[in-house]
Amino acid sequence: MGVLDIGSNTVHLLLVDAHYGAAPIPASKLKIPLRLAEHLTPEGNVDDEAVEMLIDFIRKSQSLAEDLGVSELMAFATSAVRDAGNGINVLTRVMNETGIQVEVLSGEDEARMTFLAVRRWFGWSAGRLLVLDIGGGSLELASGVDEEPDVAVSLPLGAGRLTRTYLHNDPPTPDELRELRKHVRASIASVVGKIQRGGTPRISVGSSKTLKQLARIAGAPSSSEGLFVDRKLTLSSVKRLVNELSVIPVSERALIPGVSEGRAEQLLAGAVVAEAAMELLGIDEVSICPWALREGVILHRMDGLPT
Repeated sequence: MGVLDIGSNTVHLLLVDAHYGAAPIPASKLKIPLRLAEHLTPEGNVDDEAVEMLIDFIRKSQSLAEDLGVSELMAFATSAVRDAGNGINVLTRVMNETGIQVEVLSGEDEARMTFLAVRRWFGWSAGRLLVLDIGGGSLELASGVDEEPDVAVSLPLGAGRLTRTYLHNDPPTPDELRELRKHVRASIASVVGKIQRGGTPRISVGSSKTLKQLARIAGAPSSSEGLFVDRKLTLSSVKRLVNELSVIPVSERALIPGVSEGRAEQLLAGAVVAEAAMELLGIDEVSICPWALREGVILHRMDGLPT
Protein backbone atom coordinates (compact mmCIF):
# COMPACT_ATOMS: atom_id res chain seq x y z
CA MET A 1 0.00 0.00 0.00
CA GLY A 2 1.21 3.50 -0.73
CA VAL A 3 0.22 7.00 0.30
CA LEU A 4 1.14 10.19 -1.51
CA ASP A 5 1.13 13.24 0.78
CA ILE A 6 0.97 16.58 -1.05
CA GLY A 7 1.88 18.99 1.72
CA SER A 8 2.81 22.65 1.97
CA ASN A 9 6.55 21.94 2.22
CA THR A 10 7.10 18.48 0.80
CA VAL A 11 5.44 15.99 -1.50
CA HIS A 12 6.13 12.63 0.10
CA LEU A 13 5.51 9.06 -1.04
CA LEU A 14 5.38 6.39 1.67
CA LEU A 15 5.14 2.72 0.68
CA VAL A 16 4.40 0.08 3.30
CA ASP A 17 4.01 -3.69 3.33
CA ALA A 18 0.53 -3.51 4.79
CA HIS A 19 -1.95 -6.03 6.09
CA TYR A 20 -4.74 -5.90 8.64
CA GLY A 21 -3.47 -5.56 12.22
CA ALA A 22 0.11 -4.80 11.17
CA ALA A 23 2.12 -1.66 11.83
CA PRO A 24 2.66 0.53 8.73
CA ILE A 25 6.43 0.09 8.68
CA PRO A 26 7.98 1.82 5.64
CA ALA A 27 9.18 -0.34 2.76
CA SER A 28 10.31 2.63 0.69
CA LYS A 29 10.10 6.42 0.63
CA LEU A 30 10.45 9.15 -1.95
CA LYS A 31 10.07 12.90 -1.47
CA ILE A 32 10.63 16.27 -3.07
CA PRO A 33 10.79 19.66 -1.29
CA LEU A 34 8.30 21.26 -3.67
CA ARG A 35 7.15 24.02 -1.27
CA LEU A 36 3.79 24.49 -2.98
CA ALA A 37 2.86 27.36 -0.70
CA GLU A 38 5.77 29.39 -2.11
CA HIS A 39 4.63 28.79 -5.69
CA LEU A 40 1.59 31.02 -5.48
CA THR A 41 0.72 33.81 -7.88
CA PRO A 42 -0.40 37.20 -6.52
CA GLU A 43 -3.97 35.92 -7.00
CA GLY A 44 -3.31 32.97 -4.69
CA ASN A 45 -3.09 30.29 -7.39
CA VAL A 46 -0.49 27.52 -7.61
CA ASP A 47 1.74 28.41 -10.58
CA ASP A 48 2.28 26.21 -13.63
CA GLU A 49 5.89 25.39 -12.72
CA ALA A 50 4.82 23.84 -9.41
CA VAL A 51 1.99 21.88 -11.05
CA GLU A 52 4.38 20.45 -13.64
CA MET A 53 6.88 19.49 -10.91
CA LEU A 54 4.08 17.87 -8.92
CA ILE A 55 2.90 15.83 -11.91
CA ASP A 56 6.47 14.74 -12.67
CA PHE A 57 6.94 13.56 -9.08
CA ILE A 58 3.62 11.70 -9.11
CA ARG A 59 4.68 9.86 -12.26
CA LYS A 60 7.96 8.86 -10.61
CA SER A 61 6.01 7.74 -7.55
CA GLN A 62 3.69 5.64 -9.70
CA SER A 63 6.69 4.00 -11.37
CA LEU A 64 8.31 3.15 -8.02
CA ALA A 65 5.02 1.86 -6.64
CA GLU A 66 4.53 -0.39 -9.67
CA ASP A 67 8.10 -1.71 -9.42
CA LEU A 68 7.53 -2.66 -5.77
CA GLY A 69 4.19 -4.31 -6.39
CA VAL A 70 1.98 -1.76 -4.66
CA SER A 71 -1.65 -2.78 -5.02
CA GLU A 72 -3.22 0.48 -3.82
CA LEU A 73 -1.89 4.02 -4.03
CA MET A 74 -3.81 6.71 -2.13
CA ALA A 75 -3.16 10.42 -2.50
CA PHE A 76 -4.17 13.36 -0.35
CA ALA A 77 -3.44 17.08 -0.19
CA THR A 78 -3.42 19.44 2.78
CA SER A 79 -3.48 23.20 3.34
CA ALA A 80 -1.43 24.41 0.34
CA VAL A 81 -3.88 22.91 -2.16
CA ARG A 82 -6.87 23.38 0.16
CA ASP A 83 -6.24 27.15 0.32
CA ALA A 84 -5.15 27.72 -3.29
CA GLY A 85 -7.60 29.57 -5.49
CA ASN A 86 -7.08 27.06 -8.29
CA GLY A 87 -6.81 23.97 -6.09
CA ILE A 88 -9.64 22.14 -7.87
CA ASN A 89 -8.10 22.90 -11.28
CA VAL A 90 -4.71 21.61 -10.11
CA LEU A 91 -6.19 18.31 -8.93
CA THR A 92 -8.25 17.97 -12.11
CA ARG A 93 -5.07 18.34 -14.16
CA VAL A 94 -3.29 15.80 -11.94
CA MET A 95 -6.17 13.36 -12.49
CA ASN A 96 -6.21 13.88 -16.26
CA GLU A 97 -2.43 13.49 -16.68
CA THR A 98 -1.66 10.75 -14.13
CA GLY A 99 -4.94 9.01 -13.36
CA ILE A 100 -4.41 9.71 -9.64
CA GLN A 101 -7.41 11.07 -7.76
CA VAL A 102 -6.24 13.28 -4.90
CA GLU A 103 -8.41 13.73 -1.83
CA VAL A 104 -8.23 17.15 -0.18
CA LEU A 105 -8.27 16.68 3.58
CA SER A 106 -9.90 19.29 5.76
CA GLY A 107 -7.86 20.62 8.66
CA GLU A 108 -10.08 18.68 11.05
CA ASP A 109 -9.49 15.48 9.08
CA GLU A 110 -5.73 16.09 9.29
CA ALA A 111 -6.04 16.37 13.08
CA ARG A 112 -8.18 13.22 13.30
CA MET A 113 -5.89 11.07 11.15
CA THR A 114 -2.80 12.23 13.00
CA PHE A 115 -4.51 11.50 16.30
CA LEU A 116 -5.28 7.95 15.14
CA ALA A 117 -1.61 7.37 14.30
CA VAL A 118 -0.49 8.70 17.68
CA ARG A 119 -3.08 6.61 19.53
CA ARG A 120 -1.92 3.44 17.79
CA TRP A 121 1.71 4.26 18.55
CA PHE A 122 1.21 4.91 22.27
CA GLY A 123 -1.67 2.50 22.83
CA TRP A 124 -4.66 2.54 25.16
CA SER A 125 -2.50 2.71 28.28
CA ALA A 126 -1.63 6.29 27.36
CA GLY A 127 -5.12 7.41 28.45
CA ARG A 128 -6.25 10.83 27.29
CA LEU A 129 -3.93 12.18 24.61
CA LEU A 130 -3.35 15.74 23.46
CA VAL A 131 -1.70 15.87 20.03
CA LEU A 132 0.06 18.86 18.45
CA ASP A 133 1.13 18.86 14.80
CA ILE A 134 2.81 21.94 13.27
CA GLY A 135 2.82 21.72 9.49
CA GLY A 136 3.92 24.15 6.82
CA GLY A 137 0.46 25.68 6.44
CA SER A 138 -1.48 24.82 9.57
CA LEU A 139 -1.43 23.75 13.21
CA GLU A 140 -3.58 20.77 14.19
CA LEU A 141 -4.67 20.08 17.77
CA ALA A 142 -6.65 17.04 18.91
CA SER A 143 -7.56 15.51 22.25
CA GLY A 144 -9.37 12.37 23.31
CA VAL A 145 -9.43 9.02 25.09
CA ASP A 146 -10.44 6.86 22.10
CA GLU A 147 -9.11 6.41 18.57
CA GLU A 148 -11.43 9.19 17.42
CA PRO A 149 -10.59 12.44 19.24
CA ASP A 150 -13.21 14.25 21.30
CA VAL A 151 -12.11 17.50 19.72
CA ALA A 152 -10.02 18.23 16.62
CA VAL A 153 -9.18 21.73 15.40
CA SER A 154 -6.99 23.25 12.71
CA LEU A 155 -5.58 26.76 12.71
CA PRO A 156 -3.72 28.57 9.88
CA LEU A 157 -0.53 28.69 11.96
CA GLY A 158 1.85 26.63 9.86
CA ALA A 159 5.55 27.43 10.15
CA GLY A 160 5.93 28.26 6.46
CA ARG A 161 2.81 30.40 6.29
CA LEU A 162 3.82 32.44 9.34
CA THR A 163 7.40 32.89 8.12
CA ARG A 164 6.20 34.33 4.81
CA THR A 165 3.65 36.60 6.48
CA TYR A 166 5.58 37.94 9.47
CA LEU A 167 9.34 37.31 9.28
CA HIS A 168 10.71 39.40 6.40
CA ASN A 169 14.20 40.11 7.73
CA ASP A 170 17.01 37.66 8.40
CA PRO A 171 17.23 37.49 11.34
CA PRO A 172 13.83 39.04 12.09
CA THR A 173 13.48 42.37 13.84
CA PRO A 174 12.13 42.49 17.41
CA ASP A 175 8.93 44.09 16.08
CA GLU A 176 8.40 41.26 13.57
CA LEU A 177 8.86 38.65 16.27
CA ARG A 178 6.53 40.54 18.60
CA GLU A 179 3.77 40.72 15.97
CA LEU A 180 4.20 37.04 15.17
CA ARG A 181 3.92 36.04 18.82
CA LYS A 182 0.87 38.26 19.30
CA HIS A 183 -0.93 36.72 16.34
CA VAL A 184 -0.06 33.13 17.25
CA ARG A 185 -1.05 33.47 20.90
CA ALA A 186 -4.38 35.15 20.08
CA SER A 187 -5.25 32.42 17.56
CA ILE A 188 -4.42 29.54 19.91
CA ALA A 189 -6.11 31.23 22.87
CA SER A 190 -9.37 31.22 20.91
CA VAL A 191 -9.53 27.39 20.98
CA VAL A 192 -7.91 26.59 24.35
CA GLY A 193 -11.28 26.24 26.12
CA LYS A 194 -12.54 23.87 23.46
CA ILE A 195 -9.41 21.71 23.68
CA GLN A 196 -9.33 21.59 27.47
CA ARG A 197 -13.03 20.91 27.95
CA GLY A 198 -12.57 17.14 27.75
CA GLY A 199 -10.08 16.98 30.58
CA THR A 200 -6.39 16.92 31.36
CA PRO A 201 -4.29 14.74 29.04
CA ARG A 202 -2.18 11.97 30.52
CA ILE A 203 0.35 12.41 27.70
CA SER A 204 0.91 15.35 25.35
CA VAL A 205 2.43 14.42 22.00
CA GLY A 206 4.17 16.26 19.16
CA SER A 207 4.12 14.55 15.78
CA SER A 208 5.41 16.98 13.14
CA LYS A 209 8.78 17.43 11.46
CA THR A 210 9.03 20.84 13.10
CA LEU A 211 8.64 19.43 16.61
CA LYS A 212 11.00 16.55 15.82
CA GLN A 213 13.71 19.00 14.73
CA LEU A 214 13.17 21.23 17.76
CA ALA A 215 13.50 18.18 20.01
CA ARG A 216 16.65 17.08 18.19
CA ILE A 217 18.47 20.41 18.60
CA ALA A 218 17.30 20.53 22.23
CA GLY A 219 19.20 17.27 22.83
CA ALA A 220 16.87 14.40 21.87
CA PRO A 221 18.46 11.34 20.21
CA SER A 222 19.02 11.52 16.45
CA SER A 223 16.92 9.58 13.94
CA SER A 224 19.85 7.21 13.41
CA GLU A 225 19.13 5.70 16.82
CA GLY A 226 15.84 4.30 15.57
CA LEU A 227 12.09 4.78 15.97
CA PHE A 228 11.74 3.34 19.44
CA VAL A 229 14.04 5.67 21.36
CA ASP A 230 12.25 7.96 23.80
CA ARG A 231 12.30 11.57 22.58
CA LYS A 232 10.84 14.55 24.41
CA LEU A 233 10.67 18.33 24.08
CA THR A 234 10.18 20.55 27.12
CA LEU A 235 8.61 24.00 27.26
CA SER A 236 11.77 25.40 28.85
CA SER A 237 13.80 24.10 25.87
CA VAL A 238 11.37 25.64 23.39
CA LYS A 239 11.59 29.02 25.12
CA ARG A 240 15.38 28.86 24.97
CA LEU A 241 15.30 27.92 21.29
CA VAL A 242 12.98 30.79 20.39
CA ASN A 243 15.46 33.21 21.94
CA GLU A 244 18.46 31.58 20.28
CA LEU A 245 16.95 31.12 16.81
CA SER A 246 15.57 34.66 16.69
CA VAL A 247 19.03 36.27 16.67
CA ILE A 248 20.85 34.10 14.13
CA PRO A 249 20.43 34.12 10.32
CA VAL A 250 18.95 31.21 8.42
CA SER A 251 22.39 30.21 7.10
CA GLU A 252 23.56 29.57 10.68
CA ARG A 253 20.39 27.72 11.66
CA ALA A 254 20.97 25.31 8.76
CA LEU A 255 24.34 24.36 10.28
CA ILE A 256 22.81 23.18 13.56
CA PRO A 257 22.92 19.36 13.80
CA GLY A 258 19.42 18.00 13.28
CA VAL A 259 18.14 20.94 11.22
CA SER A 260 17.43 20.30 7.54
CA GLU A 261 18.44 23.08 5.16
CA GLY A 262 14.96 23.20 3.66
CA ARG A 263 13.28 23.89 7.01
CA ALA A 264 15.86 26.17 8.61
CA GLU A 265 13.99 29.32 7.52
CA GLN A 266 10.72 28.12 9.06
CA LEU A 267 12.12 26.77 12.31
CA LEU A 268 11.80 29.97 14.31
CA ALA A 269 8.12 30.41 13.45
CA GLY A 270 7.55 26.76 14.31
CA ALA A 271 9.24 27.26 17.67
CA VAL A 272 7.04 30.30 18.37
CA VAL A 273 3.92 28.20 17.66
CA ALA A 274 5.19 25.36 19.84
CA GLU A 275 5.97 27.76 22.69
CA ALA A 276 2.54 29.40 22.54
CA ALA A 277 0.63 26.12 22.24
CA MET A 278 2.48 24.46 25.11
CA GLU A 279 2.24 27.49 27.36
CA LEU A 280 -1.45 28.25 26.72
CA LEU A 281 -2.46 24.59 27.00
CA GLY A 282 -0.45 24.07 30.17
CA ILE A 283 1.99 21.56 28.65
CA ASP A 284 5.42 21.28 30.25
CA GLU A 285 6.63 18.46 27.98
CA VAL A 286 5.63 16.69 24.76
CA SER A 287 6.63 13.19 23.75
CA ILE A 288 7.70 12.99 20.12
CA CYS A 289 5.80 10.44 18.02
CA PRO A 290 7.46 9.05 14.86
CA TRP A 291 4.05 8.42 13.27
CA ALA A 292 1.89 11.25 11.95
CA LEU A 293 -0.60 12.02 9.19
CA ARG A 294 0.64 9.61 6.51
CA GLU A 295 0.59 6.68 8.91
CA GLY A 296 -2.84 7.74 10.14
CA VAL A 297 -4.23 7.71 6.59
CA ILE A 298 -2.81 4.22 6.01
CA LEU A 299 -4.12 2.89 9.33
CA HIS A 300 -7.58 4.31 8.62
CA ARG A 301 -7.63 2.64 5.21
CA MET A 302 -6.35 -0.68 6.60
CA ASP A 303 -9.10 -0.65 9.22
CA GLY A 304 -11.64 -0.70 6.39
CA LEU A 305 -10.16 -3.69 4.60
CA PRO A 306 -11.82 -7.10 4.97
CA THR A 307 -10.05 -9.44 7.40
